[in-house]
Amino acid sequence: MTDLMKEAKPSSDVTEILRLAESVIPPTGLHIKSFVHRRSHITQGQRLALETLGSSWVLDYTPEILDLAQTFGRQAPTILEIGFGMGETTAAIAQARPDENFLGLEVFNSGVGALLGRIQSHELRNIRIISHDAVEVLQNMVAPQSLAGVHIYFPDPWPKTRHHKRRLIQAPFLQLLCSRLASGAYIHCATDWEHYAHQMLDVLQNEPALENTAAGFVPRPDHRPLTKFESRGLRLGHGVWDLIFKKR
Repeated sequence: MTDLMKEAKPSSDVTEILRLAESVIPPTGLHIKSFVHRRSHITQGQRLALETLGSSWVLDYTPEILDLAQTFGRQAPTILEIGFGMGETTAAIAQARPDENFLGLEVFNSGVGALLGRIQSHELRNIRIISHDAVEVLQNMVAPQSLAGVHIYFPDPWPKTRHHKRRLIQAPFLQLLCSRLASGAYIHCATDWEHYAHQMLDVLQNEPALENTAAGFVPRPDHRPLTKFESRGLRLGHGVWDLIFKKR
């Protein structure tokens, strides 16, 4: 595990951080969501996984702070992944890093079912899932300075200019996210949309709580596996941009 991924000790002054977080993101339900619920295809296997495995690994959304040690049954650094898609990367990272906990957020049932299937087939015990809006989970369920890292891989780029306000990586969201990071924790973002990549870089660089681990973008680190989708895109000449920032 690299120095970026080591768990840092949280400070005791959380009241001011809670106040700050509440001031930069509107109350629950009033922020612009970065996703739109669409009717998506769900396979029989994904549906079966939801029915038979969901109670073991999926946490209900409740406006109460999670006790991470109780949730995972151990004390360990916890990494939050926002929008894990079909869970291919999530499962691969969790399998490669068994000494860390992984809390995955995904709003689409097909993705939740797919990751549940991977949890079962790989016999993973260090993943928990919440199927709910990331902003509300961060506001109401994640304690200040409790996370050792955050993964945001290939978020919806919302390419049309009029939809850019829906992009996840915005300054107010980043301030909330930083309040949940322990000192020394990291944020790792990746996208295959160049315009969004540069917007991410600009937003992250202008957050005073963060410092870039490189001069700009970084090569894909070994801990982020190359997916079939990404490999196909690279063969077609599409770019992928990674950013890793560390909390001061």
